[in-house]
Amino acid sequence: MNIEESIAKGEFTVVDVRTPGEFMGGHVAGSINIPLNEVVDRLDELKALKQPLVLCCASGGRSGQAEYYLSGQGIACVNGGSWYAVNSMTGQHA
Repeated sequence: MNIEESIAKGEFTVVDVRTPGEFMGGHVAGSINIPLNEVVDRLDELKALKQPLVLCCASGGRSGQAEYYLSGQGIACVNGGSWYAVNSMTGQHA
């Protein structure tokens, strides 16, 4: 699965793994903020979201870490990279 296919199907949830302060500075409209340091504790919440999850952060590093962990937990997800990139691919604006 790649991000373009996920977005083209229109069935996905954008999860921003940046800090709440970063998220408040700008984000993809409709995205959910679950900071990377909360991912393990909020696993049940993440499993309940519409999959695949399109993960984003500032540059793709933290979302890559989240993708590695979540995919190991059986969650369909893809690293979207920066929230700017995901925002431009979805055509949404915060």
